[in-house]
Amino acid sequence: MHASDENMAGKAKREDAMRSHYDFSGGERGKHAARYAEGPNVVVLAPDVAAMFPDSIAVNEALRTFVRMSARTVSAKAAPKKRGG
Repeated sequence: MHASDENMAGKAKREDAMRSHYDFSGGERGKHAARYAEGPNVVVLAPDVAAMFPDSIAVNEALRTFVRMSARTVSAKAAPKKRGG
């Protein structure tokens, strides 16, 4: 084993060691596994679009507003028009 291999092995051993103050006694194994298996829920905005929003809260509010407005437009187009007469 070379000196660099020994250093890497020692580093890996230190990184794998669990710190004594971590307490996982109340944890549930696989709690989020099914959701994770469905795929990622990350959406990456184009830089020019991202620059328009200060944070994710603003993006979500804008999208909710868009969805509400779109739903109104669709339902208005789908509603039968009243005929005067």
